Amino acid sequence: MTTDVEAWTCPDCNTAVNTRFCPDCGEHPLQLRELTLRGLLEQAVHAFTDVDGRLIRSVLALMNRPGTLTVAYLRGQRLPYIGPFALFLLANVLFLGMESATGSHIFSAPLNAHLNTQPWSPLAQELVPARLAELNMTLEHYAPAFDRAVAMNARSLVILMTLPLASLLPLLFYSRRLPFAAHAVFALHFFAFLLVLFSLALAIPLVDVLLGGPGLASQTEDNAIAIALIVFCAIYFFLGTRAVYGAEGGVRIFKTAVLAVAAAAIVLGYRFLLLLLTLYFVGG
Repeated sequence: MTTDVEAWTCPDCNTAVNTRFCPDCGEHPLQLRELTLRGLLEQAVHAFTDVDGRLIRSVLALMNRPGTLTVAYLRGQRLPYIGPFALFLLANVLFLGMESATGSHIFSAPLNAHLNTQPWSPLAQELVPARLAELNMTLEHYAPAFDRAVAMNARSLVILMTLPLASLLPLLFYSRRLPFAAHAVFALHFFAFLLVLFSLALAIPLVDVLLGGPGLASQTEDNAIAIALIVFCAIYFFLGTRAVYGAEGGVRIFKTAVLAVAAAAIVLGYRFLLLLLTLYFVGG
């Protein structure tokens, strides 16, 4: 249905238009109320309820109804929720903020940690001295440059974690014959969930420190948070795979366990990858 409107000139295309919106660029005619304070307030309210409303709705679905966002995206429901990639990036921004506030290093472990506290520390103790000899640098001079570079790499390459999971999903659910993009969307949603979960988990030691506690300096607290994270990831996979892939029964439990272990391995593998990339592509 078309509605007759007074002819106007599009300020973008500079062409005469007699419809509510310019057919070329989508612009609409300027209305007098848009130049008033009330009009500005109306636009602010609309922007908040439209963008932030979608964000809140997306985060609530992500955290409370695993798989819902992926199903909605595959059905073509774009308007109610933020897209998977945008949601992943926003979750990463939240995570980086919490990581900075707590001084934590979830992914960007400093060089000292790679040398002493990681599963691959024996290997790192061989690789790092050899690299330092090539660069003709001492550990004391190289470590600060490495720590800065690994933190930057961790922020810019975080999307890489989604690739192994997106590649594993079609193997576990090959009978569904879904396109790879569907698995990629599920992986993006899961890691967005994980980044929000990390952010919430980092708030616990932050509050503990403010109350005079040891925070993550306590190995018991650190281990308890790690176990809780794995449990919540398993719950996400258990509920999400049913919603997206129709998984049922004992096979569903088995695949949930595989995915939870895979997620933990991907996080550790990402840390190790950052060590190699930073060690061999950043000379200090």
